[in-house]
Amino acid sequence: MIDRAFTLEGKAALVVGAANGIGRATALAFAAAGAAVACADVEETGARATADEITRGGARAVPVPLDVTDGAGCRAAVAAAVARFGGLDVLLYGAADADPTATVLELDEAAWDRVVRINLTGAFLMAKAAIPAMIARGGGSLILIASQLGRVASPGRAAYCATKGALIQLAKVLAADHAAHGVRVNTLSPGAIETRRLLMRWKDMDAARAAMAPKHLLGRLGRPEEIAHAAVYLASDAAAFVTGSDLLVDGGYTAT
Repeated sequence: MIDRAFTLEGKAALVVGAANGIGRATALAFAAAGAAVACADVEETGARATADEITRGGARAVPVPLDVTDGAGCRAAVAAAVARFGGLDVLLYGAADADPTATVLELDEAAWDRVVRINLTGAFLMAKAAIPAMIARGGGSLILIASQLGRVASPGRAAYCATKGALIQLAKVLAADHAAHGVRVNTLSPGAIETRRLLMRWKDMDAARAAMAPKHLLGRLGRPEEIAHAAVYLASDAAAFVTGSDLLVDGGYTAT
């Protein structure tokens, strides 16, 4: 017997970062769970491909071009989802910029500013745009993709670690501010996941596995689908008593 609390039937979701990786997997998982999905990304071709895959499977989806550094663009993305689906119940924010490996002495100020703008300020702008739409529906679920590196440090990753830690705190404040409106806000913190982001630091996935898998108690990297399953839980009524939390799905990275 299926527990209906874990479905997203009748819900409308907006996934930021839907063109690839965790965002794409989450958009597909939301649709499989019954949600209508707005697939937003600065990579318009990828967002359209994700939306097309969802519609071919018989669910509802729409691609949405989005630059998260632009407040007007964030408001327009929410408006597009509301116009297409009649409201907004779920927002998943998964935008993240490539960050250079450097100490703070070496890190260029412009590179720092860009990582902060996309990883953190973009989440603020999307929350600011999406929460009123959720309140209009009587509540909703807002999920920010943070990281295990929001809790523990990685040398040479000052901007990334700082922004991911800040997302965890931002979610807690948003949860406190909007609990009375029925809006739940949580972070989801993956460990190292087999996406193209790893290839920004390793020459291929085998090299990434060799370097990173031993850092996880389970001895392997995660898959995008495993993070997407956790996102479905946080978006669903099964997590109705969960807010202000950081859900670690990190294969035991932070356990030791």
